[in-house]
Amino acid sequence: MGKIALVTGGSRGIGRAIALELGHRGYDVCVHYQTNQTLAQEVADSIAANGGTAMTYGCDIADSTAVEAMVAEIYVTLGQVSLLVNNAGMAHQGLFQDMDDDLWNRMLAVNLTGTRNTIRAVLPAMIGRKRGTIINISSIWGLRGASCEVAYAATKGAIIAMTRSLALELAPSGIRVNCVAPGCIETDMTASLGAETLAQLAEETPLGRLGTPADIAKVVTFLASPDASFVTGQVLTADGGLTV
Repeated sequence: MGKIALVTGGSRGIGRAIALELGHRGYDVCVHYQTNQTLAQEVADSIAANGGTAMTYGCDIADSTAVEAMVAEIYVTLGQVSLLVNNAGMAHQGLFQDMDDDLWNRMLAVNLTGTRNTIRAVLPAMIGRKRGTIINISSIWGLRGASCEVAYAATKGAIIAMTRSLALELAPSGIRVNCVAPGCIETDMTASLGAETLAQLAEETPLGRLGTPADIAKVVTFLASPDASFVTGQVLTADGGLTV
């Protein structure tokens, strides 16, 4: 049975690092993106240059029909998805009372419903084979909350609840479902916080630094590996000790 991975939001940041690491470890990878096909293709080309196999696919994961089409195309090009990594998401900083309905609904659609859409699309084949691995990327803010990031924290907390519930529901089918909750990671998304805030977060982190996308990729590949074959329903926090 081939090792076929779908990484959503795989064109940059944490998703890019995960896609590259999985490619290095022998997975055929679909690098999902929403708008930046050029960056996604660079990731796929890098995997291919190192002897791996990769494809790209662009769609809005909030659109369930588009997600079904993506999974169907992966099956034709690479095979049935054996590993799903739900990384795609969006963030927003601002006061709760200033968030309008459109932005609130969009964050729910992308971060939470998008995760539901991809899982639902890959499940029939996983259940049929009685094997499969799903790894959802949440955040420490989904565990502890975050001022001025209420919608983001709410969606990430919901992903944790979804992970635990699905792990129980899918365990009889041999499917493992786990979650990674990164701390403050050096990405384009966190760069918007500003140098002063990032420096403060690094100082508050017991390990004395911010995380890197590669740090999270290593955690994901562990959870995807046979070494984690008895691990399901877990939230693995990777934050340098920030939430201890």
